Formats: sequence, structure tokens, C-alpha cells
Amino acid sequence: MRIRTAATLAALLTAGLVPLAGPASAAPAKYADDFNGDGYHDLATAAPGATVGGKTDAGAVVVNYGSKSGIKASNRTVVTQNSAGVPGTAEKGDEFGSALAFGDLNRDGYADLVVGSQGEDGKAGSVTIVWGSRKGLTGGRIVADPARSSHTRFGMSLAIGDFTADGRADLAVGSTGADVQIFRGGFTKTAGAASRTWVVPSFRTGDSYGVRSLAAGDINGNGVDDLVVSGTIVGQSDEPFDGQVVYLGAVSRPRTQMTLQTDGRQPVVAGDVNGDGYDDVITASVQIHGSKVGPGEVIAYLGGPHGISPTPQTAITQDSPGVPGATRAQGTSSFGDSLAVGDADGDGYDDVAVGTPYETVTTASQTGTVTLLRGSAAGLTGVGSTRYTQNTPGIPDLNEDDDFFGSAVHLADLDGDGRADLAVGARHENGGQGAVWTLRGSATGPTTTGAVSFHATSVGVSGTSAQLGSLFRQ
Repeated sequence: MRIRTAATLAALLTAGLVPLAGPASAAPAKYADDFNGDGYHDLATAAPGATVGGKTDAGAVVVNYGSKSGIKASNRTVVTQNSAGVPGTAEKGDEFGSALAFGDLNRDGYADLVVGSQGEDGKAGSVTIVWGSRKGLTGGRIVADPARSSHTRFGMSLAIGDFTADGRADLAVGSTGADVQIFRGGFTKTAGAASRTWVVPSFRTGDSYGVRSLAAGDINGNGVDDLVVSGTIVGQSDEPFDGQVVYLGAVSRPRTQMTLQTDGRQPVVAGDVNGDGYDDVITASVQIHGSKVGPGEVIAYLGGPHGISPTPQTAITQDSPGVPGATRAQGTSSFGDSLAVGDADGDGYDDVAVGTPYETVTTASQTGTVTLLRGSAAGLTGVGSTRYTQNTPGIPDLNEDDDFFGSAVHLADLDGDGRADLAVGARHENGGQGAVWTLRGSATGPTTTGAVSFHATSVGVSGTSAQLGSLFRQ
């Protein structure tokens, strides 16, 4: 049974797709996030505010390697721009780790980590590939911005998938520019990408706009990855609106299939929530009033042989049947601020983890919660969902003001038991240092029995505002 998670659909390359050209190479990695090739998914966690070499907000990425017993704080690699073999130098404000993606770009059997640094070089941005190996992540290569003059924050969003139908993993990169650059598969450690193509979705440009989120998935079931691009779109009337553009993978370049007019400021992910073999698109809409973050809803669009359906299968709020809790007052909710997809209970339907980092729990303001929504034959549902906080029995720590538990969520099978484990980040735990929790999947979903947690200092990340747990992928 497939266990699929957001941004890991480059693993479809293992499903029989054969390169059309190029030299022979090793089989690609079994899992798009197995950086040391041991057969277990690994967990990459960003700490974009980490202090490195005395430089604040230089950024770091912590990779905890999966195993039969899951992950632990000691079995890790910390990657920064000061790491041996990684190009560049850690500088103040780089925000190395402001976006993450993973896949076997050079087809050597080890997954590679791609890291965005949106603050690099005065917010010009940069993208770095860190290569996987038998010993884990080591060495790297810069992906140069081919349109530097028209971009800022290059690498603010990332996704990996075979978008060009040649059996090789491609890399999609977003920025504040009006295009998405796609670097075609055939990557090597010495030469980088084989070539470049791009999509031009007419996104609103500018430092506060651009491509906010990217997701890869096989929406029409043809064995080729499709690309979902989320941001502020300029329509035919030149009036901007928030939404997503769905591109179907094709030999020359992805082609436009559908525009969804939802909240382009929120994350977008892809997974098969109704188990029909077609990936579905899940996004969110969160009310924002000035500096206040209000209630949100999670929206699912179903995939099919012709691509994504324009009509939502469902829109779930905290007031929907089966969802624990209730919609909170304006400024204290944000249901859907982070999203992840994976089959946490092993029933063949992908579930959706929903972060609500600004939620108040009892008297703890903005302490945050996470809700697991269930997949089913009919699609995504609130029925049977489960809610987690730092006060849930078995979860280490306690709810405190401004922890932002649920800043990031992730679903991947870290212990190889066939069920996705839930990872949760709280970027402001311990006054901004940040922390991560993992809950193992079970027949009833993520269980708090044997839950693992670690703070920034316990995994070698320094800085009073390291913000470990800001994201697991973009």
C-alpha cells in the first residue's frame, strides 16, 4: 500500500517510468525523503532563524533519520551554509531553510534535500541542493536564478516531481516574480540541471506577493506529476485575486488545466484522500483582518482522469460535524495555517493534518492545536477527526502562551510500519527557539504513546529565535 505525503510524489519515479535519454544511472531512491538510503523516511525540519557562526537568522535545517523505532534527537545531521561541502557562507538574515523540498534529483538511490534561503543576498534569495549519500546528507550545489533581475526571494517556494514526463525528477522554484522556474531532471553533482523550462501563471509580483506555495501530485492519474501553484493571480481584467493554478505535466512543459479561486496565501498540498488513484488538492482559507488571524476552513478538490474538479468536494471548519473544538474568536484561530497529507491509520485513504497555531486553549493564548481530518471513499471528512495540543495526555510539555504548536505539520512513515507518523512544529516554543514532536501512526491514527519531542538546543541548533519547527516542507 502506498503511503504518500505532501511533496513526496517524486517517488512516483519508482513506478516504472524510464528515462528517455541520457546515461545509465542507479535506480532512484525508494522514498523521496530517504537521504541515507536505509529504507526509512527521514524528517527534515527548518530553523530559519538559527544563529550560525555568530550570524543571527542565518538559518539551519535539522535532518533526523528514520528507523524501526522512529526518530530520535541524537540520530541527526544539522545542515547550514557553513557545513563542509555546502556552497555559500552563513550570513545574517539569509534564512536558510525558509523553504524545503526533497527527491532523488541525480538518481543515485539517495534522496536529496533542496533548501530555499529567501533572505540571501539582500532578499535576492537562493536555492541549494544538498546531496544524499550512504552517510546521509553531504556536499551541495547552488541552483542559479536564471532571471535574477526580475525576481526577489528566489526559493521562497519549492516542489519536486517529474513534471516533464521523462522519468526524471524536476525542480520547481517560486519567487516574488511572475513565473515559476522548472529545472529539468538529469541533475548531476558537477553540472546541475539538464536544462530549464518554466511556467508563467501571471502572478502578482512584488515582495509581499509572488508564488507562496507549490505542490506536486499525479492529479489525472497518468503517471506524470502535475504542479499546483498558489499565490496572488492577475486575472484577465488585471484585478488580482488569491488562488491556485493547476498545471498538468507534459513533455515540453506543464500546461494549464484549472484556476481555483481560493486563498493563495495559504499552503497547498496534494494526496489521495478518497483512495481512487488520483491525487487531490487540499488548501485552506484563513480570515486575516489587519494583524489579526481569524477562523479558517480546509478545502478539498478531487482529482480525476481530466484533472482537478472545479467544485470543492468539501470545506471543513472547526464547526463541521466530527471536528473537535469550535471556531474561535477573531484573532485566535487560523485553522489550516499549515497542512500535510498522509495515511496515518493505514486504511488506504490519505488523511490531512491541519495546524491551527494561533488557537487559544483554555487560558493559553496562541498556544496552538493540530487536528487530523480523515480520508474516506467519499473524500475528506471531519467525522472521526482527532485534535492534539501540548496538554493532550502523552504529549510532552504543556500549553503556554505564544508557542504556536502546529506552525508546521508533516505526515510520513518514519518507522516503516506502513502508517504515516505525525510531526508537529512549534516555532515559538521556549521563547522562539522552537521544538518538534512526533506521534507514531496506528490503526486509529497518530498515538501519543511513545511520543518523541526535542527542542532546538537538543539537536544542536542555537539562537534565541531559531524557530525550529517553522516548516518541514514548503
